[in-house]
Amino acid sequence: MKIRYRLFKRDSGVFYMEDTVKHRQMSLKTKNKLIAQRLVQAKNEAEQQPALNLELARTYLSASDPELVNKTWQGVFEAIIQSKNGVNKERWSRANKDHAYDLIRNMKILETRPENFLKVMELGTVATNIFLRRIHNFALDMSWLPKPVIPRKQWPGIHFKPKRAITYAEHVDIIEREGNPERKAYYELCWHLGGSQGDIANLNAEDIDWDNYVISYFRQKTKQIALLHFGDQVAAVLRKLPNKGPLFPYLRKVRSTDRATEFKQRCRGLKIYGVTLHSYRYAWAERAKMVGYPERFAMEALDHNSQAVHRAYAKGAKMNLPALEDYEKAVRDQKVIPMQLPNSKKIAISS
Repeated sequence: MKIRYRLFKRDSGVFYMEDTVKHRQMSLKTKNKLIAQRLVQAKNEAEQQPALNLELARTYLSASDPELVNKTWQGVFEAIIQSKNGVNKERWSRANKDHAYDLIRNMKILETRPENFLKVMELGTVATNIFLRRIHNFALDMSWLPKPVIPRKQWPGIHFKPKRAITYAEHVDIIEREGNPERKAYYELCWHLGGSQGDIANLNAEDIDWDNYVISYFRQKTKQIALLHFGDQVAAVLRKLPNKGPLFPYLRKVRSTDRATEFKQRCRGLKIYGVTLHSYRYAWAERAKMVGYPERFAMEALDHNSQAVHRAYAKGAKMNLPALEDYEKAVRDQKVIPMQLPNSKKIAISS
């Protein structure tokens, strides 16, 4: 193993230490050779010990998994992509193209230092931070990484740009200007159902239960089934769409990024800024909060992990609470209908 620090004495009689890696010289501030030798020896031992530990770790790990010592972060990315399907696979494939990861892409996992990750996050975006955490945790879970590169509490915080819900006036402007009937109906359903853009685009006529006015489908992201009740306005939109097969034959074939770009172009033409297709989910959640829709119902409709629901019901939407006596009077006047949910007590909802 190469010795990094070497000792030498100048004409003044003072001993100096030279760093052979950074090519720097530093005074040891002593003319005592024995003391100088001990100082340099201590520096070399401190430098060599981590390298020695790493070499020992490689030896032990190579005995259990010969390929592990050469595994890189690009290999972790590829393993994750291979384990995904559909939209999630596309999302991870796009993340893999982030140039910020070029700093560690071919770096061996066992040789990664915290500063390597910090440089990646400094160069990248919020998404870079999010996906870097995920590949790091994946490597830990697979036992490819002996210990965390960065302790959990020391990761830089994730700070998203401010997002807002699309307003009804903005939605109306977009609908009135949209000349394509399929895209117009798509935006209408996004407003009324609050579903993710991919889920709405992939709806089929067979997903509609006209007897009970219910749309049921599997969420692409969570693979959980969603059951959405709809009213007359949604029914009017649905009746204009195909009664067999895909409701949006063209839009379901378009990549999510392209659907988002098309929507952004329409917003830009109307001088509407700060909204995306995801803003429809925020709008649905805030509308639900404002009319007193129970949070548990909103969570069932959008998803229990939906940030749109959490934000709206926490602080995002203002709500004028009715007086208790007025609410009691509404119950007496049968303006509040008791609803029986499966395996639950009766819950009252406004008619």
